[in-house]
Amino acid sequence: MAKIEHQTLNDRAYAALKKGLMSGQFKPGEVLTIRQLAHDYGISATPVREALQRLVAEHALELLRNRSIAVPILTLDKFVELRRIRCLLEGLAAELATPNFRDSDLARLESTIVEIDRDIKENNAAGYLKRNEKFHFTIYERAQSPHTLQIIQDLWTQVGPFLYCLFEDTGYLREANDGHRKIVTAIRSGNPAAVRDSVVWDISEAAESLMGRLREMEAEAALKNGPASRTAPRRSRPAAARSPTGQGSPARR
Repeated sequence: MAKIEHQTLNDRAYAALKKGLMSGQFKPGEVLTIRQLAHDYGISATPVREALQRLVAEHALELLRNRSIAVPILTLDKFVELRRIRCLLEGLAAELATPNFRDSDLARLESTIVEIDRDIKENNAAGYLKRNEKFHFTIYERAQSPHTLQIIQDLWTQVGPFLYCLFEDTGYLREANDGHRKIVTAIRSGNPAAVRDSVVWDISEAAESLMGRLREMEAEAALKNGPASRTAPRRSRPAAARSPTGQGSPARR
């Protein structure tokens, strides 16, 4: 985990934590400890505490009864709602971005696809998650619509921690990069509607895999704890498991 240099540390701690949520560094139900995060980022506890409180206020994190702060656990209903909103907004951003792509942008996207192929082959879940997020936001940033981009980032802070489950679906992984290739092909065609549709297709394919896993998780929780329970136990992990560059933890897309 990269150290945070001195410069408006509150905002930088917030940005680092948000990026971690978006790229799947943190898992659903994981309890985040101020001391460990401060150590990981190389800063004092105060900016980390304030960044966590800010993310709680934005509903990206949740405050537990014991005052601990944890990554929320998605329910199937909430995930379906998030998928619907993502398809609308990310499709719009991709459509707006289409006329703004340069050759260097396309080269970056194609290079990322190659890296994702390698991550899948090497079972590097952390790398896959990081580069999947990089691929999508390379597109959305070209939309030149900062408010839309901000909303999309907020959506990813909620769904990002759950994307690791994609690495549990070997059937999906065999085709995980197909959607990215469809997107690049559509961008090269210069057809904004085709780019929008290819992004929506990519989101929807991943969502189908994730919804299957969510149904399994909810059924398992109901059997274990009774019908009233729809959440998994909270957990906290060592710093090494949260490293965005490590491969020892199955942190997935």
